[in-house]
Amino acid sequence: MMDQPQFQSVLFQESVSEEDVDSRTALPFFRDLNLDQVLQTLTEGREEYNLAPFFCYPLNDVESITYRQDVMKDLEGELLRGHVESFAGEMQEMRRHLAQAGKLHNEYQKMSWFLDAVEIYCDTVRNLRDGLSGASPASRGLRGFGGYLESYAVSDGFASLLSETKELKNRLSEIEYRIHIQGLRVTVDKYGGEPDYSAEVRETFRKFQEGEVEGFTIRGQAHHDTPVMDSVEERILDLLVKRYPDFFSELSAYCARHTSYLDQTIRRFDREVQFYLAYLRQMDVLKSAGLNFCYPQVDAQTKEVRAQETFDLALALVLARESKRVVYNDFYLQGKERIFVVSGPNQGGKTTFARTFGQLHYLARLGYPVPGTEARLFLPDDIFTHFEREEHVGSLRGKLQDELIRMHEVLQRATGNSMVIINEGFASTTLSDALFLGREILQRVVDLGCLGVYVTFIDELSKLGEATVSMASTVVPENPTSRTFKIVRKPADGRAYAMAIAEKYGLTRQSIRRRLER
Repeated sequence: MMDQPQFQSVLFQESVSEEDVDSRTALPFFRDLNLDQVLQTLTEGREEYNLAPFFCYPLNDVESITYRQDVMKDLEGELLRGHVESFAGEMQEMRRHLAQAGKLHNEYQKMSWFLDAVEIYCDTVRNLRDGLSGASPASRGLRGFGGYLESYAVSDGFASLLSETKELKNRLSEIEYRIHIQGLRVTVDKYGGEPDYSAEVRETFRKFQEGEVEGFTIRGQAHHDTPVMDSVEERILDLLVKRYPDFFSELSAYCARHTSYLDQTIRRFDREVQFYLAYLRQMDVLKSAGLNFCYPQVDAQTKEVRAQETFDLALALVLARESKRVVYNDFYLQGKERIFVVSGPNQGGKTTFARTFGQLHYLARLGYPVPGTEARLFLPDDIFTHFEREEHVGSLRGKLQDELIRMHEVLQRATGNSMVIINEGFASTTLSDALFLGREILQRVVDLGCLGVYVTFIDELSKLGEATVSMASTVVPENPTSRTFKIVRKPADGRAYAMAIAEKYGLTRQSIRRRLER
């Protein structure tokens, strides 16, 4: 037997155990950034693979991210992706056979379904081996797995499994028998070349047929909508076992010998590759709606970041299903700039922009392409969010106290390489207190050197210093009540456009007074 090349994973270039991965759960910021919605969409219909832990395991170095990006680029190729998706479908069929075998109570029928499952596995391995070889992947991940598969497919162990499986399948298909019925006595013998009267029997009883026939038997080959045998079929099988004892003894020994036939590296690949296929599927949906994705340049050193024509992935997945337009935004930080301070009218896209900024950096840490035509992103050691929470009725703390405690925890844990995203903090207090608290917190974030976004209704916070960049949501100039949902770099102007909204809905003082005077 040839030595197997060393290969473990198409997701991790370093050794990472599945136990470590499977222990991961959703990170605290998922809800605030709507990444929980993205995760739900990606895993829908793929529950058997348990993909959530992979999504909750961000990478910590650029090389590991590049490793995944290269695999994803390979899988974007139609030919290679087709081979991998066919492999996944065949492996699903294998598991369905195993699951069905587990539901059956007749031991010999179980063995037959198990034999079918192993045959599917052997054919699947060879098909993928040929497919990968012909597609010539460029990534280290898929080339490494392809080399492993080449070696495995010619190994003595696999060759023996394949040979035994095919031989037993052929011998099983050659078993033919005859059934002799005389009164209540039924005998089963080996087929001796007697005439086949099945066609005549069917024709004779056709006039008694009402509706569709559920099943029939021709020369010992049963055809049924359900794999469960009835008592007659089971009795016939028992008699066949007695007529062919050597074969069924070998089949029993084969099943006992190959209970662990599934190679664990191939099993792991089958699960891990779904991490890529699930995201590619959603990319297909959004690309068909005209949206773009790109592979970000990720840097662990410089904090100069930028993105063009980017968008909130969670929101886009919803809007695409409803055939609604998605608004793009651009951003960049350069030099000593670190924090976007976003202000402007309510319901103008400020929170969506903050989520987009966080989503992009997290998706990049997973090795995924990100929404947009171009992106250069920082590799943070962690992401911290502070979004408004509803006041808990059972809590003895007030809303302001709760916000301060949560913000204190963020500042205690954040480092200079962290990302901090704060959305509409301290709206429950007075303007002067909110300005004081906001300035103190924002200054501490700046002093740490964090990247981040601070969404606020207080314009003064955008002028804290050279580390802060003012951005604002915009409206249609000729109709201030209509939001563009575009966020642009510009000084905060203090205009909330509340009067325009009040006028639109007849809620100005003059409008209300006129209605009261009627």
